[in-house]
Order: sequence, then C-alpha cells, then structure tokens
Amino acid sequence: MGFYPDRVPDWFSKLFSSYHWHGDREDKKVYLTFDDGPTPEATEFVLRELAKHRFQATFFCIGDQVAKNPEIYDLVQENGHRVGNHSFHHLNAWNTSKDDYLNNVDHCAELVSSNLFRPPYGHITVKTATGLKEKGYKIILWDVLSGDFDPNRTSDSCLKALKKNTRNGSVIVFHDSEKSFEQLQKILPSYLEFLKENGWTSKVISEA
Repeated sequence: MGFYPDRVPDWFSKLFSSYHWHGDREDKKVYLTFDDGPTPEATEFVLRELAKHRFQATFFCIGDQVAKNPEIYDLVQENGHRVGNHSFHHLNAWNTSKDDYLNNVDHCAELVSSNLFRPPYGHITVKTATGLKEKGYKIILWDVLSGDFDPNRTSDSCLKALKKNTRNGSVIVFHDSEKSFEQLQKILPSYLEFLKENGWTSKVISEA
C-alpha cells in the first residue's frame, strides 16, 4: 500500500482544500470512520464498542461487501450511524481509468445510498475527482490514520500514535475488515476509552 503518515499535516490538507480532511478545530468532537466493510465479525464488534460510549461513526462501505452482508449493512444504519460509498470493488484510482472507476462507484451506489465518497487507499486523480463532484459526491479523506491495516505495526504503537495525533475535528480512519480485525480488537476499545476520558464526543460526517 505504500507509506501513509499517521497524521496528515495541515499544510497538505490546505493544499488540496477541495477535499474534506477534518472538521471544526474549535469543536471538541471527532469523526470516527470505518472502511472496507461491512463484515460480520469486525463490523458487529465495532457497533458494540461504539454503543458502549454512545459514539457515532461513518462507515465507508464496499459495494461487494454490502451485497454479501446486507443485514450487517442495515444494522449499521439501524444503530444510528452513517454510510458512505467506497466503490464496489475497492478500486485504486491511480491505475483505473476514469470511466471504469466512476462506473464502479455507480455500481456501489445501487446498494449504498449516500453522497459521501472515500477513495480507496486515499488515491484520487483530478479527472476522477471532477467526475465524482459532478455526480454530487463529497470526497472525504482524513487527517489521522489508526494503522490497523499495517501487519508490521504493534497495537501499542498504533494506539500511541492515535492518542498523540487526535485533535478537535479529526477524521480518524479504522477498518472493519477481516484483514484488520485482529489489530482493531486491540486498538479500538482503548482508543474509545481515551476519547471519553479526554472529553471528546463523536459525530457522523455531514452530507451537506
């Protein structure tokens, strides 16, 4: 997947300000997001952990996973969370034609009703972004990565980085996938406790 920094620097997000990177820095709220689901074990675990603290989150769903697990997808929304489009096959915009990419997003939209879109891997091109915006999508990136997808990292290092990098308005990426589930189980409960103890609440990303 390449190198991904734990925190996106402000100068970088300002350089690409047409994308949504974070919320209000004056507001004591964060935006928890979960990519690549829904999957039975991982997504259900996430929903239980969020419910313990009455936290809300935004789930960027792969269309293929929604087709395989429609009841889990419904459960996400029944628990008061928001969903977003993450393409049907988790495509990489850097090596996919604009037309193929947008068609794949449309395919996902047949199952995921949302104008929020997160590009898989965070990879996007100007042409693809323009096409997405013409379709009415709000492109959501992030400013903090949990690192749960990286098999070469320990859960302690991920948790330490999360605590260090979280700020008011942060959009934080986790993954409710089979691949990340082992790491997620070690990181998420402690991180949610950290947020609660330090006075943060969470909210879903606005579609406006």
